This record gives sequence, C-alpha cells and structure tokens, in this order.
Amino acid sequence: MKRLKWPSWLPIDPYILLLLGTVGLAALLPARGTGADVASGASTAAIAFLFFLYGARLSTREAMDGVRHWRLHITVLACTFVLFPLLGLAARGLEPVLLNHSLYTGLLFLTLVPSTVQSSIAFTSMARGNVPAAICAGSFSSLVGIVLTPLLAAALLGGSGGGFSADSLLKIVLQLLVPFLAGQLLRRWIGGFIARHKKILGYVDRGSILLVVYTAFSEGVVQGIWHQVSPLRLGGLLAVEAVLLAVMLAITWYGSKALGFNREDRIAIQFAGSKKSLASGLPMASVLFGAHAALAVLPLMLFHQMQLMVCAVIAKRRSRDPEAEQPVTPAPAAESRIAVGTGTRSG
Repeated sequence: MKRLKWPSWLPIDPYILLLLGTVGLAALLPARGTGADVASGASTAAIAFLFFLYGARLSTREAMDGVRHWRLHITVLACTFVLFPLLGLAARGLEPVLLNHSLYTGLLFLTLVPSTVQSSIAFTSMARGNVPAAICAGSFSSLVGIVLTPLLAAALLGGSGGGFSADSLLKIVLQLLVPFLAGQLLRRWIGGFIARHKKILGYVDRGSILLVVYTAFSEGVVQGIWHQVSPLRLGGLLAVEAVLLAVMLAITWYGSKALGFNREDRIAIQFAGSKKSLASGLPMASVLFGAHAALAVLPLMLFHQMQLMVCAVIAKRRSRDPEAEQPVTPAPAAESRIAVGTGTRSG
C-alpha cells in the first residue's frame, strides 16, 4: 500500500490545519476547572521539554563555525530584532481604527519573535541560495531570541504583556532557558539518540505546540475574550500583516543588495530575515501573557501561514532566475556539516 501524502499543490501546511482544528476544539470544548489545571501543568511541562529538545539538537561547535559569515548573521538579527519591532511600533497609529488594543499587542509581540529555522532552510534551498548561511542565521536567531524576545517584550509591551514583571522573566529563565541549556549540556550523550529518532521527536514537538495552543485558547474562551474580536477587526489585522510581510521582504532583498551581498546570500537573508517562528513564539507567549495568550498568538498564527504561502511562491520564482543556473561556490567543510532542526517543519 502506498503511504498517503499531503497534496503538494495545496498552499496550506497540514500542520496549520491541525492548529486551526485545535483552536476549534478549544472553542467547543474548553478546559475548565480541574481539567484546566491539568492542561496548564501539562502545557508547562511540554514547553520545557520542547526547549530541552531544541538545546539537545543544536550543535554548538558546528553552529559557531558559521560565525565567520558574521555580516550576514548581523544583518538577519538586525532585521528580526530591530526593523521588525520598529515597524511594530509604527503600527501603533492603527489603534483603534483597524486594530483593538489586544490585537495590536499581539501584532507587536509577533515582531519580537525569533526567525524560523526549518522553513528558512527549505525555502533557501528551493531558491538555490546559501543554505549553510540560512541554517546558521535561523539557529542564531532562535538562540538569541530566548533571551532577547522577553527583554524586548518587557521594554515595549510593559503592562500589556500580561503584567510583565521580574517573576515573568524568572519564569522565562526556568521554563525556556534552563531546559535549553540542559539539552546543550546533555547533547554529548543523547545527541545520537535524537538524531536517530528525529522524526518521532518531531511529532513530540508538534504535539507540544498543539497542547500549548489548546491551553491558551481554552483560557481565552472561558474568559470570553473572543467577544473583543469582530470579522472587521480580523480583516484589518490580515491587511496590516500583509503590508508588514511585504515591507520586510522588500527590505531584506533590496537592502542586502545595497550592502553588497551576492545572490545566494541575499536569498538566505530574505527568507531568514522576513519570517517569524511559530514554534518559538507560542511557548513564549504562553509564559508572557498567561490567560491573555489566545489573542496574543492569533496575529502570529495568521502571519505564520501567510509567510509560508508567500515565501513558497517567491522561492519557486527565484529557482527559475537565470542567475540560479550559475555554479555556486561550495560552502566551507565546517559549514556543510551543520544540521539543525526544530522538529517543526513550518518553523
């Protein structure tokens, strides 16, 4: 019997459908009372385990080999943690005309989240760009984001971030950073096992994120926050996110050209510098926003699907560029060995 596969012509990632189904389940059957406590505890444990796996997968030595291309990595980090937040702050003028306060807070949080790893690599490869650079750029962004995203949230969101405080920062450290560092320390002994079972552990990753989504949206349904969002507001949010994505795609492509990067590097910069990670953003939002996480992650979920669909089209067109037929200089041996995965195909 042939194994069933998701049709390649469908623009929607099947995992996004699972996320949407989880949101629907939370709307129909939200966790309440003891069930909510159990779901919250399981979600906390799942987030810690998720970042433990991230740490165990990331080869520090190999990732650091890519530092030699420091101009590219600094450019991607600047796009992710400087340009994106600046555009998010500029969007404040749209409140309350297009966005209410909750949706704007979620939009601003979206701009603070790290870049993706897996989807950046996939699109860079499809477009015949610098894949080792995309691997390193996405990995560095994820690593820096564990510390920088909460700090930026504290500075820019203030009280909007679910009452961000020193306790929230401590939760971030204990729930995200400590498990990540533990995974790094134990990688020497468990790295081989994870490499051999990466497909199974990938399902664990995805299941953990689905549990986080269910818990967050259950709390939102119980508190009645969906009454704050109308179809008109959602339409406004989608329009704003479309503009945000278009601006970042243009800046990363033409800005990297102005900085003197070659075609392969520009492709890596565009895909790594214009995208946001759902896998990293959801757990962070759960810690930062608590009971208000549902509306906070809604802009991120919508932006994530939008970026996948748009970048897939761009990558296919880039692969047909006449320049793509020119031979690409092989990457240094140290870089070609790099293999980093988040376990979430859509990043």
